[in-house]
Amino acid sequence: MKLIIQIPCYNEAETLEVALNDLPKHIDGIDKIEYLIINDGSKDNTVEVARNWGVHYIVSFKRNKGLAKGFMAGLNECLKHGADIIVNTDADNQYCGEDIEKLVRPIIDKKADIVIGERPIDQTKHFSPLKRNYSILEAGLCVRLLIQIYQMHHLDSEHIAEKQLLK
Repeated sequence: MKLIIQIPCYNEAETLEVALNDLPKHIDGIDKIEYLIINDGSKDNTVEVARNWGVHYIVSFKRNKGLAKGFMAGLNECLKHGADIIVNTDADNQYCGEDIEKLVRPIIDKKADIVIGERPIDQTKHFSPLKRNYSILEAGLCVRLLIQIYQMHHLDSEHIAEKQLLK
């Protein structure tokens, strides 16, 4: 089973290495862990930091397109590279890397097809009210997109199975 951890980045050169160092290098039940960053038009040396660290894949936008477009581009790239499991995390290390195993464990153990983690955005003191509301809207959009992708994949899989049965 292959896990790709994707990290959307916008001018994250100062914090990216710390976040990458915190990510798991091995998880029982996962054969391969790879890393992908989405460079959302960064003006600093985010890409150079990622390359020097050894990130496997880099998706780059020439200009900032926002979290939702970066998230989708990352998902597509992860699927293109054969990811069985995709985890999205932050470049500023707001999530604990060791929690990724807790997040993927239900999938590895075949107890879940999809797992969505959360952080208490409304309780994050250093977020302004505007950022809190914007973050909640973006998170909602990402969850809706994930559900649509899951449903499309599930329907497509049923269609393929049905075609094979009809042969």
